[in-house]
Amino acid sequence: MRRGMGAERSHPLLKSGLCTEASLMRADLQQWAVELKEAPGHRHRKVWEWCFIAQALHERDMLRPGRRGLGFAVGQEPLTALFAKRGAQILATDLFAQDAAAKGWIETGQHAQGHASINKRGICEEPVLRERVRFRFADMNAIDTQLRGEYDFVWSSCAFEHLGSLRHGLDFVLNAMDCLREGGVAVHTTEFNVSSNDATVAEGETVLYRRRDIDALVQRLRRAGHHIDVDFDAGSSVADGTIDVPPYTHQTHLKLQIGQYVATSIGLIITKGARRKWWRPFRA
Repeated sequence: MRRGMGAERSHPLLKSGLCTEASLMRADLQQWAVELKEAPGHRHRKVWEWCFIAQALHERDMLRPGRRGLGFAVGQEPLTALFAKRGAQILATDLFAQDAAAKGWIETGQHAQGHASINKRGICEEPVLRERVRFRFADMNAIDTQLRGEYDFVWSSCAFEHLGSLRHGLDFVLNAMDCLREGGVAVHTTEFNVSSNDATVAEGETVLYRRRDIDALVQRLRRAGHHIDVDFDAGSSVADGTIDVPPYTHQTHLKLQIGQYVATSIGLIITKGARRKWWRPFRA
């Protein structure tokens, strides 16, 4: 059995699933929270997303020297610096500046514009960061063909729900698999509609994925030869049942109100297999 974070593994391997208190409070995820310089025990879905992505990649032996990673829409998240610190060579990508400005992401501090932006927490020593991280702009709706087959892992943290529609986000997940070498790993988090498997936000700046959308994605990934399993347990603790409503307090923020829906985060872990046949885009 592999050792995780310097200690014998006490939890099973992560698999795709929803943000819950039990998942976030796992000792291995909380160790990542410390390394990311988050407050211990902060019950926040963004902390869960970052820790989930890091642990999923770590368990699959991706965060070490010799590995190459590709981050989509990295913004100012700390994962790029963390992965570089661990030894991986990273290509960090984000929206073209004019597109980010149009969405208001530069003004709100969500857009990455260089090494300083992705290392604000001082997680990685600057010389190491500059040696191991390259930066470029990218369009997630039209991934550059030069990136195909080049990476051991890819990731995105709550990004593909902002691509304009449910279909665009699902197409991105499938397209991003082409950036991986066979056996490579993709880890993505996105918005999940807890309150409805029928009505949802299907188009706009932020869409909400339902279970049926994720089920359809899983089927297409498997048909393409990839591997993914999903646990849809939404948790049963007091924190899991607490809904943060606007204006958000961010104190207990595992679930939140978005319009008329209750949402949380879902994490997807996908291992690339041999492609069986070309996939067709999702229909809206």
